[in-house]
Amino acid sequence: MSGTDQLQQVLKNQAKQKREASEPSKHDEGVVQLVCFMVDDEEFAVPILSIQEIIKPIEATRVPSTPNYVLGVFNLRGNVLPLIDLRSKFSGQKSVYTEETRFIVIQNKNQVSGFVIDKLTEATRLKESDIDPAPEGMESEENHIYGVGKREESIITILRIEALLKRAF
Repeated sequence: MSGTDQLQQVLKNQAKQKREASEPSKHDEGVVQLVCFMVDDEEFAVPILSIQEIIKPIEATRVPSTPNYVLGVFNLRGNVLPLIDLRSKFSGQKSVYTEETRFIVIQNKNQVSGFVIDKLTEATRLKESDIDPAPEGMESEENHIYGVGKREESIITILRIEALLKRAF
């Protein structure tokens, strides 16, 4: 499946999830719906309902006196949004754009920001019982990790949206 096909599938799933959110069913209780993506060699996820959209990279304008992980701002249909390089924020290494690089636009209440990710992987559902809390010593509100999701073949780091969107610049 190509990156464009994956993107279309994620967006279809997002629309479906938003519709279903207003009509919860019994079998969905205790299930978290996530969009998974790669940053460097690690897989992360965020709740699907926090995603406004996922787009191919567009030009950003650098803003003086911001941390290196803040690439600047970009114009998304008349809205100027900050653009954060997650690879740089997490490891200090600048992202290298490829054909699979995407901007994931995340919103929480009235905060919206774009984040550079290396590659979309999948939309998935995890039972809350399959999500362990953040490792000991990482429970603070400043921590970016909400929890660790366990899947049959791997684990996935679930990010805390509030911490991602918190502006330190």
